[in-house]
Amino acid sequence: MPHHAIALNQDDIRFALGQKIMLDFRYFCEKGDGSTCRTPVTTLPAPLAKVIEKHKIGGVILFSENTQTISQTFQLTSEFLAANQRNEKSVPLFIAIDQEGGRVARLNREEATSFTGNMSIGATYPRKGTYYATEVASVIATELNHLAINVNFAPTVDVNMNPSNPVINVRSFGEDPEIVAKLGAAQVTAMENAGVISALKHFPGHGDTHVDSHTGLPLVSHDKKTIFATDLKPFVEIIKTAPPGMIMTAHIQYPYLDDSTVTSASGKAMVRPATMSKKIMTELLRDELGYKGVTITDALDMAGISAFFDPLQAVIETFNAGVDIALMPVPIRSIADIHRFDAFMDNLTEEVVKGRISKTLLDASLQRVLTLKKSLKSINPYSVTQAKSVIGNPSHRALEKALALDSITLVKNDNVLPLTSTQKLHIITPDSRKGEALKQAMLKINSALSITYSSLQALDETVVKHHIEQANMIIAAHASPQQSAVEIGGAEDVELLKSHRLQAAKQPTTLMKLMGHAQDVGKKTVFISLRAPYEIAEFSKLSDAVLASYAYNIDVDSEREVSGPAFTALAEVILGKHQANGVLPVTIK
Repeated sequence: MPHHAIALNQDDIRFALGQKIMLDFRYFCEKGDGSTCRTPVTTLPAPLAKVIEKHKIGGVILFSENTQTISQTFQLTSEFLAANQRNEKSVPLFIAIDQEGGRVARLNREEATSFTGNMSIGATYPRKGTYYATEVASVIATELNHLAINVNFAPTVDVNMNPSNPVINVRSFGEDPEIVAKLGAAQVTAMENAGVISALKHFPGHGDTHVDSHTGLPLVSHDKKTIFATDLKPFVEIIKTAPPGMIMTAHIQYPYLDDSTVTSASGKAMVRPATMSKKIMTELLRDELGYKGVTITDALDMAGISAFFDPLQAVIETFNAGVDIALMPVPIRSIADIHRFDAFMDNLTEEVVKGRISKTLLDASLQRVLTLKKSLKSINPYSVTQAKSVIGNPSHRALEKALALDSITLVKNDNVLPLTSTQKLHIITPDSRKGEALKQAMLKINSALSITYSSLQALDETVVKHHIEQANMIIAAHASPQQSAVEIGGAEDVELLKSHRLQAAKQPTTLMKLMGHAQDVGKKTVFISLRAPYEIAEFSKLSDAVLASYAYNIDVDSEREVSGPAFTALAEVILGKHQANGVLPVTIK
């Protein structure tokens, strides 16, 4: 791999540009225009393999559509590696994923260990320090490694300072920048020690936003002093103590870091998002903070960028800001899309030739990418049998269970917990799967309990009130904020979210009404915050006891069993088998 400055000819330029692109192949249909295609890519179709070969594409990102089983994922990554080997300049391929743990986990939860996420790790920090951060990252990386996935877009080191943050919330370790920095550094070290490149995100910080950059463009109006004391602090510390292989940008405007403007596709001048800011991505991150690794954009198909710029302009601005890799600049869902992508790459090459993309920046960027790739294996050293024996193995599951248990936080208790006598319980949860999971977990511990449950999704108030009146105790659970685009799907699924949102928006008020009724008829009530615990401020007035779990993922969902680590842990705490040891990692007003 060349390390001296190269006089870039047309082939060099094409190679450099290919290495600076990371594509998603989430869906693909051989027929049709691709706009409505929802056929998941579970094996690599020849036309897509050809795209990787022809354009010497530097990386691919996998989503849950691509990773349905261990065997299938192993086969798919092998096909990606084989397509990459067919390049005459074969350098290792980045195969990336968002396997943060908790809310954002792309591998099949039934097979792989997905854990209860960052805020639950934050809740264990006062007692356990960086123990879980290290162990969890090590397990996640080991499992990815066995599938030849060599880049993990984690850890999220955004400092969650905004209770109404729709996209980060429990993906953050908490609100204390020092603790976030320590836990983030521990995860970077553990992941990279296990052979997976980590990518800190979202630089310079997505923690104080109330807009999801999948659906809009957030603006953070902190002054410089606040930015350095909070948003940037974890990045500054981790770059000093445990520099990660990659850092991911945030599609967020930070006028106090860069108030210069860029003209959008519709001709409007707007403050540059961090992704397109040379001041932020080069002068701040590289010159001031001394970061020498690879930078990658957050997905360029997110509305924070795609609503304002066409793909070519977005990538030109990004590359000229000094960002190394453009993530998902152009969707490829059909044969027509492949032709569009071919034209896009031709246009990009033309931009370099004409000098609209700096050759010096292009070369410097390529060298950083190649240097990082030197640390990677270009073929998968494992077999599918080895992958199956490691992924989700009993010791990994035991760690998942231990974290879930140690993070459960008892916020309030008026002598209600633990439940000692055999009781008749009524559970109210956001949907029936969560109700079933909690019911099964409790019956496993005490089969003599009598348990009914209602779902807030399909609710008959009269029926629920009758259940409340018949029960000795009510367990009411809620998850706030609602699921975001990043969990339910990608940018193309934003439309599907709208109807889901309207219905979900009524849940908190409905639940409060039912809890109020329970109080009126003299029933003891336990409230469980299943996600960001800020909602406890509202619900605790109506509760005799309050618990926070920071997670509600269901790992097994079959006819016979519905279970997830948070529900197992909650059942053990409610029934007195285990103490609640967690400490709130955020302030509740």
